[in-house]
Amino acid sequence: MLWPFNHFSKPQAPHRGTIEAIYGMIVTQTREPSFYRDLGVSDTVNGRFDLLVLHLWLVLRRLRSSVEARNLSQALFDRFCDDMDANLREMGVGDLTVPKRMQAFGEAFYGRAAAYDLAFTAGGEAPALAVCKNILNGEGLENARRLATYAQIVIAYLDGLDDSLFQAARWTFPAPTEASVQPLQK
Repeated sequence: MLWPFNHFSKPQAPHRGTIEAIYGMIVTQTREPSFYRDLGVSDTVNGRFDLLVLHLWLVLRRLRSSVEARNLSQALFDRFCDDMDANLREMGVGDLTVPKRMQAFGEAFYGRAAAYDLAFTAGGEAPALAVCKNILNGEGLENARRLATYAQIVIAYLDGLDDSLFQAARWTFPAPTEASVQPLQK
């Protein structure tokens, strides 16, 4: 008699091309000039990192809704860590310092992700306040409202995608200029 599952087999790993495609979309979206030109995000290493974390959180949040996507979620986070490690090394950070900096990146990601989870669940002004603190260094609440509106539109868009399309990286992020024209409703 054959059993319908095998305790000894590993779950199927996500295809490397899918991980690269999704991570590439995240990085490409964070390079969109309107975030920096129109929405007040600082065009610095820190500003770009904070925007990258927001977009990574948006995608990982969507992946939480699917049990089958757990491996994809982990692989995507691992790709983010590999990218941060490579960037540190390109900037000339020494081998002994890289682990400390990577730990700081991990803490920053998890702290921001927890703040976004709470804020976007709470609604109201909370998402704008979280975005203002984590991306705009506490300045520019109006831009934070517009960024939070953008994030809410991305959440709704990603939530509306079919799992197979989403996990196959057959989608694109909404444009920040389209999504952030109106401030978040209070």
